[in-house]
Amino acid sequence: MSATLSQTDSEVDFSFSVQRRDGRRYDYNRGSSTLQKIYQSASTSKLVAAVMILRLVDQGYLNLADRPQDRIQTWPILSTDALYGMTLAHLLSLTSGLNDEPSCVSAGTPDLETCVVNIANNNAGRNIPPGQQFFYANTHHQVAGLMAARARGTSSWQDVFAEFKTQTGLFARSTFDQPSGSNPQIAGGMLATGEEYMEFLKALKDGLLLTADSMTQLLADRTASVDMVFSPIVEGIGGGPGLGEDWHYGFGLWHECRSATFSCVPGTRVSSPGNFGSYPFWDRSKGYTGVVVRQGVSGTLARGIAIERAVQPIVEQWADC
Repeated sequence: MSATLSQTDSEVDFSFSVQRRDGRRYDYNRGSSTLQKIYQSASTSKLVAAVMILRLVDQGYLNLADRPQDRIQTWPILSTDALYGMTLAHLLSLTSGLNDEPSCVSAGTPDLETCVVNIANNNAGRNIPPGQQFFYANTHHQVAGLMAARARGTSSWQDVFAEFKTQTGLFARSTFDQPSGSNPQIAGGMLATGEEYMEFLKALKDGLLLTADSMTQLLADRTASVDMVFSPIVEGIGGGPGLGEDWHYGFGLWHECRSATFSCVPGTRVSSPGNFGSYPFWDRSKGYTGVVVRQGVSGTLARGIAIERAVQPIVEQWADC
């Protein structure tokens, strides 16, 4: 594995870690990168946020059938609008219909609630019924994050993250405050280390974070009968290329399928790659979890996946031996 990874193409240094079902783990660092270095997560945040929110469902604070207006007093979507029926489940699966992303999602100001209202107003009247279109954008998680904060009696995602860290002991060094603490990007604003993400994946795989029902919800294929309007796996994102593959989506995670048309068993291999090339993955068929952590420029999502794929045949042999 080390020999293969040392020759794998990457324009920036990276770290790689994989852990098989018996707990044995392999780590690799290139150059100045380490698994203890803090990296911008980009969309690797989506899986963490989804698990955090599903834990609040497990604890009785939220329900997947909750609508934004049930939790957010200032939610402006009227009952005559097609978006009125969107639920937390639609938001976590990126099928809510909130396809238009205003600039506030990537800005430090205004605060989270003001940005969420802006998201709603930008998408009102667009006549996109929830549950019919998959559109990869940061808008969905932003609304879901405020719903979670309100369910815990606060307007701050920081409070929700702090409670999660206290309850689980995970992500002790991590923050969830990009571009700002008052308006974090729930879908991509975490700063974390590869070591911390590996601990999170192990806890998730071992069933320590979610009830069996919520794990089933997390891993369900949510887009089998949905129009995939925009997928970065197909088309690329941030100016970079995609893979041209038809992956499906669950709650905060992708169902991988190395095919131009989805022909795989959902839940066999799931992941949550990010725009800068970090790539956490869970091969459920072979029982191993792993992560590539790196910070390239925007649009290098596919490069992190390529690093893992270069070594994947050897990883699978090691996982099975």
